[in-house]
Amino acid sequence: MKIKSNTGFTLAEILITIGIIGVVAALTIPSLINNIRANQYRQTLKKTISTLSQSARLSQAQYGFDFSGINSTCKTDNDTPENTQSICAILNGTLNSFTFYRFANLLKDKNGNAYNITTSYSNAHAHLTTDTMKAYQLQNGSIIMISQMLGTKNCSLIGTLKDTYLTEDMQYCYGFIDVNGTNPPNKEIKCTTGSNSLTGNNCIVKSKDITDIYPIRIHDAIVEPATASGRFVLKSAK
Repeated sequence: MKIKSNTGFTLAEILITIGIIGVVAALTIPSLINNIRANQYRQTLKKTISTLSQSARLSQAQYGFDFSGINSTCKTDNDTPENTQSICAILNGTLNSFTFYRFANLLKDKNGNAYNITTSYSNAHAHLTTDTMKAYQLQNGSIIMISQMLGTKNCSLIGTLKDTYLTEDMQYCYGFIDVNGTNPPNKEIKCTTGSNSLTGNNCIVKSKDITDIYPIRIHDAIVEPATASGRFVLKSAK
């Protein structure tokens, strides 16, 4: 009579296998998390820009003006298209759900840290300061920040779109989108490789470097990224 022997893994083999799984997980999980976060940022940027552009088109259809017709500065969430032609009036009259802030009231994130968007782009645009911006937080959590001075200059594009509006009439027609609200990292998007200039065509942003703050510029019925890195992220959104 033959006696069957039970076979299985030894303790050493099990520990080695667990160790290998742990090493593989340690190497792949951070990359997976970066890819998930990057995709969330891409999709929110795409949706927010689409929402703003749609607001301008709706305002043109319903009230007869879009961003090119703005002739008043943004004051409060009481601005309406019936009484003023400001970007606040456009957003107030067309957005379904939002919270209006004076930028200085966006002081803390969920961890109690001060909210700071001092970036290379804002440093180059002296009008984008905490004293001169208004903010709209949308239902998806993204924050739109716009210059309080928007409305003192025309936001209608004439000629070729340049890297900066500073030398044109549209010098106030810009702002920021923070796709992550006041939560960290609160960091402006940059190219991993290549130039951040819109006139270049070599900017690449890897998933690990996709962050949450995107400079934008506004004209006619269009909102678009103001830097090559933002444009790259928007174009890579499916």
